[in-house]
Amino acid sequence: MSVNYAKGSHAFGFCDRCGFRYPLADLKYEMENQRRNGLRVCMDCKDVDHPQLRLGTFKVHDPQALRDPRPDTGEARSRGFFGWRPVGHSNLKATGAVGTVTVVTS
Repeated sequence: MSVNYAKGSHAFGFCDRCGFRYPLADLKYEMENQRRNGLRVCMDCKDVDHPQLRLGTFKVHDPQALRDPRPDTGEARSRGFFGWRPVGHSNLKATGAVGTVTVVTS
C-alpha cells in the first residue's frame, strides 16, 4: 500500500539545524557522503558534500616503480672523496685517483 502525502503551498517545516520556520519546499535534504542523512535544512544551514569524503570513489593510478630500471653506473664515482681533507686530520691525504684516500703515517 502506497502512502500519499499532502501537498500544500502553505505547508511549512522547521529546519533541523537552526529550528527556524520555512516553507516546506525551501527545506532541502542534507547530503553526507552522497547519501541523504535524514535532515531537512534551510539553505543557510546546508553544508556542501565535501569531495574529500568521497575518497575511494574514483580510481587513482599513481605508479611508484619504474618498468626497466638501469643500474646507476656513476654511484661509485659519486661517493669518492677527491679533494676532501677533514679539519684536524693531517694524516689523511687525497691522491690523484678519484675515490681513493690514503693514510699517511710518519
